[in-house]
Amino acid sequence: MSGARGSRGPLPNGCRRLLALALGLAVIGSLVATGAGASASLVDPESNGSVSEAEYVESTPEPGDPYFEAAAEDGSWISYENPRDEYRSPYLGEGSGKICVTLLNENGDPVVGESVPNTSVTIPTNNVTSWHSKANPMTVKFPMTDHYDRPLDGDEFGTSPEMSQGDGYLDSHCIEMHGQPEDATIEYGEAEISGEHADKIDVVGYIQQVPEGDGWDSDIDPVAAAEPYEEVGGSWTYEPEATHAQVSVILQLDAAPGGSVSPSDPDGNGSSGSTSGTDQEPDDDEAEDGNPMPGFGALAALVALSVAVIARHRNRG
Repeated sequence: MSGARGSRGPLPNGCRRLLALALGLAVIGSLVATGAGASASLVDPESNGSVSEAEYVESTPEPGDPYFEAAAEDGSWISYENPRDEYRSPYLGEGSGKICVTLLNENGDPVVGESVPNTSVTIPTNNVTSWHSKANPMTVKFPMTDHYDRPLDGDEFGTSPEMSQGDGYLDSHCIEMHGQPEDATIEYGEAEISGEHADKIDVVGYIQQVPEGDGWDSDIDPVAAAEPYEEVGGSWTYEPEATHAQVSVILQLDAAPGGSVSPSDPDGNGSSGSTSGTDQEPDDDEAEDGNPMPGFGALAALVALSVAVIARHRNRG
């Protein structure tokens, strides 16, 4: 009954070889596409992040906390303990003030400079502040978390209905000084950035306020409110009804395009580790010990098998 099935004679040798070759190439092409897909899936999703350093988040101390100092009964100001807060001896008057540095990432969020290690900002001051151990000049080293017990101590920007000043999150590194004569003139020079990553930090400008008893106005955007040094004047003079003043130097990271985000602390306590904001590449040894092209081990084996099949068909032909 074989005639009822039609003619099924063996293929010519040339056709068999072509069929085996086509089958092998199809398998190889499919496996290459699969392997390429596996490699693409390993791309870091944050490698194209828009900021070079994640926001540093630390809540302000609450009443009862050792670092909570005092607050005005009328809600005009609030103060936190600062290890850089010093009193002149001898005490010559009620003149007090702060010099602060606020470092922001590209989105305007406060950071501590973990993406710019071995870099610092220096702010010259005049001899009226020479008695202060952190002045004349004032120098802030980055990352601040590596050099200071309290890297941020001031809530200088933002508002919250529950706060008399600020938004409840620390954003500035300050020195404070008390005991100046009420007619003293405090002078400060332009901020100077130096060190390994000096080219990644821009001096946005300066914000100076002499509140005359109304407290520091935090309802401002630090980048929008910052002014050139020539416009703020670089000094203030105390008066009997204006015995407090402050200047904040606003700095901002200016990373190259394609910079990645430093991982932030999952616990939300503001620490973002020591990882810099540059893309992380595995060590050469790590790449050699592991599989540098995931998925291509099986691919290589199957390609070899396909080649063997092709060779076998060729021999049999």
